[in-house]
Amino acid sequence: MKNIPRIYIGETIVPGTTVSVSKDILHYLTHVMRTDHCLVFGDGNEYTATLSGQGAGLVIGEQTSHPDPSNGITLMFAPIKRTDDLLNMATQMGVARFIPVITQRTNIHHINWERMRKIVIEAAQQSNRNTVPQILPPVNFDELDMSNIVFADERAAHGYTASDLPSGTETILIGPEGGFSESEFASLDASGAIGFSLGKTILRAEVAAVVAITRIMVNK
Repeated sequence: MKNIPRIYIGETIVPGTTVSVSKDILHYLTHVMRTDHCLVFGDGNEYTATLSGQGAGLVIGEQTSHPDPSNGITLMFAPIKRTDDLLNMATQMGVARFIPVITQRTNIHHINWERMRKIVIEAAQQSNRNTVPQILPPVNFDELDMSNIVFADERAAHGYTASDLPSGTETILIGPEGGFSESEFASLDASGAIGFSLGKTILRAEVAAVVAITRIMVNK
């Protein structure tokens, strides 16, 4: 079903029912894509759909055989200037949930999370996912349970010996643009969190997230 528009319509989808959609979606289908057919998703599955005769909604058809390419990875990250890029790219890579973490060096505190939600929905639609990742409320660094996480350890770029990445890891922590503070590194080291290297260069936070996710996926 290549080139057929994909629309996220929520987490409860029932074949045979008609679902109301926004004017923006109707305009997109009828005037941009010039079609009355689309695919809809949102509960981990994908379904065919057509515009109703009155054009006021979508009639849900049969479930398709398309499997959800998403994964179970949780990405913890410090909000950055390019949070929208980070969420967009990580969504395309199949991340299941995002947890914003406020660190000592986090300098971006006013994120429009409603806009971020729209960005991950659009990224999920475009990347052939059957799910939209969750964006959980921000938490403070010192509130984290660090016992079962891995973190991108920028100290490795300066010669620090990082650990091997354990298989089966699904929770990643990425630091802020200024990196973790010394006290935060001490807390991570003492907690049993595992730091791993992203290479010999210092990466921008959004790039570090993509590289870390790739490492996790390859190591599964």
